[in-house]
Amino acid sequence: MVINQYTYSKMLIKEHNFLVPLDYDNEEDKKISIFVREIVDEEYGNKGLPYLIFFQGGPGYESPRPITNSGWIKKASQKYRILLLDQRGTGLSTPISQESLSGMDDEGIAKYLTFFRADNIVRDAERIRDNLIKDGKWSVLGQSFGGFCATHYLSFYPNSLDQVFITGGLPPLKAHPDDIYRATYKRVIEKNKLLYKIFPHAKKNARRIADHLIENKIHLPNGDQLTIERFQQLGLSLGFSDGMATLNYLFEKAFINKDLSYSFLKNVLSLQTFDTNPIFSILHESCYAQNFSTDWAANRILGEFPEFEIDRKDEIYFTGEMIYPWMLDKYQSLAPFKKAANFLAKKSDWPMLYDEQRLKNNKVPIAAAVYTNDMYVDREYSMETASIIPNISIWETDIFEHNALRSNGEKVLDSLFSRVI
Repeated sequence: MVINQYTYSKMLIKEHNFLVPLDYDNEEDKKISIFVREIVDEEYGNKGLPYLIFFQGGPGYESPRPITNSGWIKKASQKYRILLLDQRGTGLSTPISQESLSGMDDEGIAKYLTFFRADNIVRDAERIRDNLIKDGKWSVLGQSFGGFCATHYLSFYPNSLDQVFITGGLPPLKAHPDDIYRATYKRVIEKNKLLYKIFPHAKKNARRIADHLIENKIHLPNGDQLTIERFQQLGLSLGFSDGMATLNYLFEKAFINKDLSYSFLKNVLSLQTFDTNPIFSILHESCYAQNFSTDWAANRILGEFPEFEIDRKDEIYFTGEMIYPWMLDKYQSLAPFKKAANFLAKKSDWPMLYDEQRLKNNKVPIAAAVYTNDMYVDREYSMETASIIPNISIWETDIFEHNALRSNGEKVLDSLFSRVI
């Protein structure tokens, strides 16, 4: 159902709301809403362009909100009617938050959250496709975790797809998170080394902040304690094109009169979205799970890498996007999910996300960007997946980082579109 229409920055925009089942195996039970923002360039609005549905990275993040007609949206909206999908539980789709789940017991929360992985996100997309174009096909653009969704789509609904574009998101098909985190921790270590090579003063500044946090109990503006482990989680930014510079400039003005400044603490709070987007924290490891439990893989594997120990006197190393059980105690907004998260970490009967045999018989044209130094989606696993899928064209580059679709979107889509269009 179209709920809004307007023109902004030379973009024709329609906003849709769809009701879908929470559980597609029990369609008569609870319904949730899915929000989609449709965008087409004003110049091309009457040309009957085909649809391109966008799967955002995450898991647990809503689609981008276009401020101007620029970047990848400008490029894609000249060839497609873009559908910016707020994946279930995010944005304006029935949200997951401590407020929205109040009143549920821990077991109920855990069961509810099992319906928010890539498999049901793609089922939502199929329901929307059927509503908009009936038996017609459309194309998919998947960024990061969105590429995981696109690969699931190729595994289970290939006949619905015209073309598929993936940026930094070709997933490992069968790997256990233990091995995935062994690979990505190594990438994070290299990013730390690069940070200190590019910004030598950042090493001293970060160590000073870390020492201050060890010696003092510091609270962020929302009341959460800024522990040294939470400080290390700022490393989530290291894999973005602007992340190292952002952290360097944050650290250099951290202190005023030997105390951490309000400005520094507020910026730390703003940079961390583990609690404002709880799906990311609670289901992050589960997005890899297929008939096995994850059992807090990142936390267990961390001990294999002494580089991240906090008592290293010369430097402090930052972690990446890894999720740890202590977060359910230290992030007050995540605390209501603690028991449910522990239940999900032990769950071993997660359904399969990929059909390797069907992928080996793929006929859908695919173009995928693989970033050589990607900190979040390991290059080796991506290339292994690409090696078994026919009709795929890989563009590998060491020039761009994981967020290239956002930072250099027109260049990325130019390269991918040229491979299949």
